[in-house]
Amino acid sequence: MIICLDVGNTNIKYALFDGDELKLSFRVATEHKKTSDEYGGQLLNILSNKGIAASEIDGGIISSVVPPLDYTLERMCKIYLKIKPLMLGAGLKTGLNLKVDNAREVGADRVVNNVAAVKKYGAPLIVIDFGTATTFNAVNERGEFIGGVIAPGIKGSLESLVNGTAKLPRVEIERPQRVIGTNTVTNMQSGIVFGFAGLVEYIVKKIKKEMKTENVKTIATGGFSEVIAEEISCIDKVDKLLTLEGLKYLYNLNADTNK
Repeated sequence: MIICLDVGNTNIKYALFDGDELKLSFRVATEHKKTSDEYGGQLLNILSNKGIAASEIDGGIISSVVPPLDYTLERMCKIYLKIKPLMLGAGLKTGLNLKVDNAREVGADRVVNNVAAVKKYGAPLIVIDFGTATTFNAVNERGEFIGGVIAPGIKGSLESLVNGTAKLPRVEIERPQRVIGTNTVTNMQSGIVFGFAGLVEYIVKKIKKEMKTENVKTIATGGFSEVIAEEISCIDKVDKLLTLEGLKYLYNLNADTNK
């Protein structure tokens, strides 16, 4: 069994795969000050509650966009799982050609998503990740990452709105029944959901125009992908497990490195 960790700015997503079968997936809050022992205790607790022994895990891989936690989580895996995880970065085979100005600037999460999407759905395509930031990734017909767009994240935009005003409350991010809200909550929900739907639709349209390629599929992943996909027709598929399945694929691709 292998464990995959996708370390984001807001959450750390875990997945356990037994071969191709997903045995367990969950997420915890990303906390910079938490130690490897604290993360390890938390992980063992969750595994125990699901009836999974740490000794069943014989390999792992970590993708991280939070460098201060890289050593912490690598150490956690060594101490509590007795494995040396692969770290997504320089030297790890991905099979993805990065046709951008500086490949080192491309976040690990974007690499994983593109690799997984090409493997599952073929190229050309656009991969949208609704995470802490909203990222759009363009992959040409040769399966090369040619660039994309980074826009604000949905949750972060809502937090900015709430924190920057005196009277606006925190609200659930869900679709209101009508665009025209009749109270503060539905006004805010309308602005967030329909506003981001419009942003996504327009950016996808512009990317497709610049790619000058027919039959470009659009794949969405991340926490709010389903909410936005319900509002627009330009998203062909919502795949919430895309990143974690991509990590499993990259682990298998680099398995010899971990021996």
